[in-house]
Amino acid sequence: MPKPKKRGGNHQRGAGGQPRNVQPFSDEDASIETMSHCSGFSDPASFTEDGPEVDEEATQEDLEYKLKGFIDLTLDKSAKTRQAALESLKSAFSSKILYEFIMERRMTLTDSIERCIKKGKSDEQCAAAGLACLLCVQMGSGIESEEIFKTLGPVLKKIVCDGTASIQARQACATCLGICCFIVTDDITELYSTMECLENIFTKAYQRDRDTNGVSSTHNTVLHVSALLAWTLLLTICPMNEVKKKIEMHLHKLPSLLSCEDLNMRIAAGETLALLFELARETDADFFYEDMDLLTEKLRALATDGNKHRAKVDKRKQRSVFRDVLRAVEERDFPTEMVKFGPERMYIDCWVKKQTYETFKEILGSGMQYHLQSNDFLRNVFELGPPVMLDAATLKTMKISRFERHLYNSAAFKARTKARSKCRDKRADVGEFF
Repeated sequence: MPKPKKRGGNHQRGAGGQPRNVQPFSDEDASIETMSHCSGFSDPASFTEDGPEVDEEATQEDLEYKLKGFIDLTLDKSAKTRQAALESLKSAFSSKILYEFIMERRMTLTDSIERCIKKGKSDEQCAAAGLACLLCVQMGSGIESEEIFKTLGPVLKKIVCDGTASIQARQACATCLGICCFIVTDDITELYSTMECLENIFTKAYQRDRDTNGVSSTHNTVLHVSALLAWTLLLTICPMNEVKKKIEMHLHKLPSLLSCEDLNMRIAAGETLALLFELARETDADFFYEDMDLLTEKLRALATDGNKHRAKVDKRKQRSVFRDVLRAVEERDFPTEMVKFGPERMYIDCWVKKQTYETFKEILGSGMQYHLQSNDFLRNVFELGPPVMLDAATLKTMKISRFERHLYNSAAFKARTKARSKCRDKRADVGEFF
C-alpha cells in the first residue's frame, strides 16, 4: 500500500512553519496593468471594440500587494525563493513604470540587491544584478539613483574583479556596472574609474596564444564581451579629449579580436571598431588610420565568410553585421533603422545610438517599446521629448476591430501564397519574370 503524501511537502516554508509559494509575476499581470496604467500609449492594433472595463485602482492595489510580497521574499532563507522573487520583480520593472512605488522602497530594494549579490550563488547574483539595472532605469538620472549606485557600485566592481566568482555572475555585474554608471554618473572621476575597471577585464582578450595565430579561446570570453560592450557604452558619454585618448589606446589593438573563435566576441569587436571610427571622425574630419587596408581586408573576409565548420545561422549573422561595419569604416555610411512604438517612430542613424538602443533592449526585453513610450529617462536619452498623450477622440479613430484585422491578414496571406506558388511552379514561364 503506497504511503500517503505529506501535506505541503513540496512548498517552501517561512516563519512559523507556514508554506510560502512564490507566484511569479505573470504576463497577464503585465498586460492588464500596462493597459490600465498607460492606455494612451498603447499600439492601435491592441484595442478591441468591446472590452471589459478594468478597475484601475483595484488592479494597482493588487499589483502593489504582490510586489511587496516579492520584496519581502528577497530576504527569505531559501535561495530558490529569493531568486524567484528577484525574477518576478525584474519582470514587473521591465513591463511597466513604477516610479512612485519604487521611490518609497528604494533603500529596501537596494539593501536586498546588495545582500543577494554579496552572499548569493551565481544565478541569484545574476538576477540581482539584472534587477539593479532595472531599478536605475526606473529611477532615472536623479539623486536617488546616485545613492543606489554609491551603494552597489563597489559591490559590483568587487565581483567583476573577483577571479573566484562565477563567470556568469561577473558577466552580469559587468553589464550592470556599465548601465548603472551610464544612467546616474555625473562625477567624471567615477566614470573614468568604472571604465578602467572594465578595461582591466576586456584588455586581457588582446593577449595572443603563442602557439596559435588567433586569439586564445577561454571560458572568460563571455566576460570579456560583456566588459567590452559596457565600456563602449560609457565611451559614448565621455568628453571628447578622453575619447581621443581611448581611440589612440585601443583602435590598433581591437582588430586582433576579429580573429577570435567566439562569434559574439568578433561581432562586439567589429561594432566597437565601427563606433570608434565614427567618434574619431566626429572629433577630426581628416582622421587617418594607418592600417586601413589590412583592417578592411579582415572586415571584408568576415563579411563574406564561407567557412564550412561554422553554423549557417552564425555565418548569416556575422555576414550581416560585418557588411554594415565595413560600410562604416570604408564609406562612413550607416544603414538607418526605424523603430516603431505605439503611434511614434524613432530613427537609429548612427553607431552611438545603435549601441545605446541595443544595450537597453537587452535588459528591458519585450518592455522596451513600453519604456520608450512612457519612461522619461529613456525618452531623454533618445531625444524623444515628453511622452505623447492621446485624447479619447484620437484613440477612438485609431481603433481597429478584430474583424478588420482578420480581413487584412487574410488578404495578405492569400497574396503571399499566390506569389510564392507562382515562383515555385517549375512550369511557370521564365520570361514572365522579366
